[in-house]
Amino acid sequence: MAKLPNTLEDAIAQAREATKAALTDGYKRLQVEILIPELKPILVAEQFLPVFEEYGSRLKVFFPDAGGAALASRDWTDAPFKILDIGTGKLSLEHKIEPEDEIFFLIAPTVVEVIEVEKIAQLVSDRPLVILNPRLEDLGAVGIGYAARQLRERFVNTIESSYYLRPIDNQTAILRYYPRAWEVWLEKGDEYQKIAEFPQKPSGDDLDLILAKAQSASATAGSAATKPNLFKGLQRFLRALRN
Repeated sequence: MAKLPNTLEDAIAQAREATKAALTDGYKRLQVEILIPELKPILVAEQFLPVFEEYGSRLKVFFPDAGGAALASRDWTDAPFKILDIGTGKLSLEHKIEPEDEIFFLIAPTVVEVIEVEKIAQLVSDRPLVILNPRLEDLGAVGIGYAARQLRERFVNTIESSYYLRPIDNQTAILRYYPRAWEVWLEKGDEYQKIAEFPQKPSGDDLDLILAKAQSASATAGSAATKPNLFKGLQRFLRALRN
């Protein structure tokens, strides 16, 4: 049974296994979201890459811009695959998607690149596409009305979430580990326990109701605030990266 990870490395390992399972089951459009504040997507991407090891040069990796692609090309010196940027520049997307490519990995595209991401998905056809930490549905940027609904219906809703981890506060988190349901976890006593699950991503109202009940029960049972938890551990990890 999947459990809430204790470290960032554990989370990425879970994400790799969940994504492999979804690919094996035939999913073609997948997204992986590890939504930890201040976490740089390129750090996650580097540890996630073993998912694609069997593809070798048949993998194509895209960054949102030329700067990100150049940085990865500099650091990933032994990479057997090509690293490109989503922005069209001198080379159009049609020329960046080649017949020999078998799988595609997009790293942290934003709503600014959503048209290009959608075009890539169309160009790759039935070949697998995995997107890491996308921000394609920023309603503050695209609007809350008709344009946002179009975006969801046309493209975002076609993407399956293979892995999702998001802290809600210091004691609760949402976890989705394909093929399991969406789960809400709460720190209870000396461990995290699953307190709810949903067939689809829970809404804000769903979470409010679940957490209100859980916090009320927790207040009655007493606090476990002294226990080291996932999110405190990740904060230490992030501080270490900056040192």
